[in-house]
Order: sequence, then C-alpha cells, then structure tokens
Amino acid sequence: MGGKLCNIVDGAKPAIVMVVAQLGFGGVNIFYKLAVNDGMNVRVLIAYRFIFATAFICPLAFILERRKSGPRLTWMIALQGFLCGLFGGALGQNLYLESLALTSPTFSAAMANLIPAVTFIFALFLGLERLKIRTWAGRAKVTGTLLGIGGAMVLTFYKGPQINIWSTKVNLLKHKDQHVAASHGELDNHVLGSILAVASCFSYAIWLIIQAKMGERYPFDYSCTALMCASATVQAIVYAMCKERDWSAWKLGWNIRLLTVAYTGFFASGFMVVLVSWCVRKRGPLFVSIFNPLMLVFVAILGSLILDEKLHLGSIIGGVLIVIGLYAMLWAKGAEMKSMATLSHSKSSKEAEIINVGTAPAKDDEDAIASDVSTAATANPRQQ
Repeated sequence: MGGKLCNIVDGAKPAIVMVVAQLGFGGVNIFYKLAVNDGMNVRVLIAYRFIFATAFICPLAFILERRKSGPRLTWMIALQGFLCGLFGGALGQNLYLESLALTSPTFSAAMANLIPAVTFIFALFLGLERLKIRTWAGRAKVTGTLLGIGGAMVLTFYKGPQINIWSTKVNLLKHKDQHVAASHGELDNHVLGSILAVASCFSYAIWLIIQAKMGERYPFDYSCTALMCASATVQAIVYAMCKERDWSAWKLGWNIRLLTVAYTGFFASGFMVVLVSWCVRKRGPLFVSIFNPLMLVFVAILGSLILDEKLHLGSIIGGVLIVIGLYAMLWAKGAEMKSMATLSHSKSSKEAEIINVGTAPAKDDEDAIASDVSTAATANPRQQ
C-alpha cells in the first residue's frame, strides 16, 4: 500500500512542479505590473532580472553538480545554452514586454497562449511528439490543447458580469499610466505589437524544443540553467545599453524595483527555470507548455487579492475550461507512458521466455541442451 502510494506521488511530481512553477510565474506578472507602474524601463528590468538570476544559479550549479559524473560540456552544448538564453531569455522576454507596451496586457497574455499550439507543431516536426489521432490518447491531447487555449482566450477576452466572491480592498497600484493606455489606440503600434506577440510565442516554443535536446545531451538541470542565464544576461545587457543610454534608469533603490528584479531573477529565472528544465527532461516540451494557460488563473486570483481587480464570469468559465483541458492532456500523456511501459515489459518478458526455454535443463539429452541454448542465442537479437 505504501509502495503504491509512493509510486503515485512520484508519478505526479512533474505535474505538481509545473503548477508551482506557474504560480511563481504568475507572481512575476504581478511584480512586472508594479515595477512598470513605478516607471521602470522594461529593457533594464529584463537585464537586471538575468543578472540576479546568474548570480544565484551559477554558484548553486557549481556546488551541487561539480562532482557529478556524466557528459562533459562541449561546444554543441554551449551553443544550445546560448540559444536557450536567446529564445527563452533575452529575446523572448523583450518581445513579450514590448508587445505588452504597444498593445495591452490582456492582448499579450492571450497571444502567449499560442505557445502550446506552436510547441506542439514544432515537436511533431522534430519527432519529439507523436500524434495518434485514432487513439483516445491522441484525441485527448488535441482536445486538451484546444480547451486550454480556448479557456485562456475566454478568460482574457470575455469579461461578463462581476462575481463578488471576496474583496480584500488592497490595491498596491498607486496610479495608472494614462500615456501607456493612450498609445494603445494607435493602429501602427497595435499591428507591430501583434507581430511581436506572435514572435514571442515562437521564441518560447523554440526554447522549449532546444531545452529538450540540451537536456538529452547534458542532463544537469542547474548547469543548463546557469548556462542559459549567463547567455541571456550578456544578450539582455547589450540590448538594454543600446536602447537605454540614460544611466539614471539603471539605478535601483530599496523599493518595488529592487524587489521585482530580485524576485524575477532569484526565484523565477533561477529556481523556477531549473524546475521547468527538469520537467522538460522528464516529460517533454509539450507537457511543460500545456501548463502555461494555468498562469492566467493565478494572475486573476492574485490580482483580485492584492491589486483590487474584480473577478468576472469570464474568469470562472475560462478557468474551468483550462482545468478540463489540463486534465485531458495529463491523461493523454499518462496513457501514452503506460502504453510504452506495457509494451516494453511485454518485450522483455518475451526475451526472458526465449532465454529460459533455451537454458532450461534437459535431463535426458545433453545435446538438446546445447541445441536449445544455441537457438535462443540466435533468436534473442531478432527480438530487440
């Protein structure tokens, strides 16, 4: 009984880790909103985020993984780390926040939910995922992906009547940036923001694919994250210095700006990316990307608690759809893994049966023993 419970808990670890990671990433959106509301430059914010992340994760990787035996760091792994830092770090973050500034947070968050679909397509082309539409698992995978994306769209685009469940009357936003809202009406900015939002989805999807390949070659989660953060730091600093020449924008004080870069750097880009990398190596990039819409649920809850944002019927309907889609995807992945384990066990049993038949002692005829062993030895490779 205890062993079965341990197996259930062990199998649920990747899902639990991804829920915690999305909760942490939901906190990032709240801190982003507070820091930008305070007037912090988003490019400088991203640069500081990866500076803090590198300072946190590099010593951790050195301490925890310096004595582990395994593949050595090669130029190919270093290149994959650089690309992970580009697509999953500097480029992806800057594209997302620039699209948010040119359009609106709601629009950018909705476009971000294209990541599972884009990742699914990339994974199919690269052979990391298989679509068996004739099986229940394949249908559930497609249905779960569509439900997750659809629920996220309902959550962001459909408001509906206000639901008065709780009210903390806590609002950490001091004021609203009217000049940012005014810029949303410009058609050119909206088109450019739309393009940047789609580009950020492709960027994150490419990161998940490269991360999966990198995890196969170099299965050290902390070292992979350190390599990614170090690359993203250099890239983000270079880009921020090219775009922001005013050094006063780089100053940090004991305020929400320092808290934001510390949280997003130490916790989100440091610890959380380690968890995501581990899940990518364990279950694949599609499993990780399907949890992205869950972040919107946490953002809606956190926003209502500390930013005095009101929950609406659209939030409830969208959240339910996301959860249903999430369980459909988890069931599909679980069914696929169970099917693969059963097939592997069946294959091993047949090989063992052949070996047992070939090595079984025959009391009456020693020549038969030699003949059976020879037959088993010949037949065994054909079963592999």
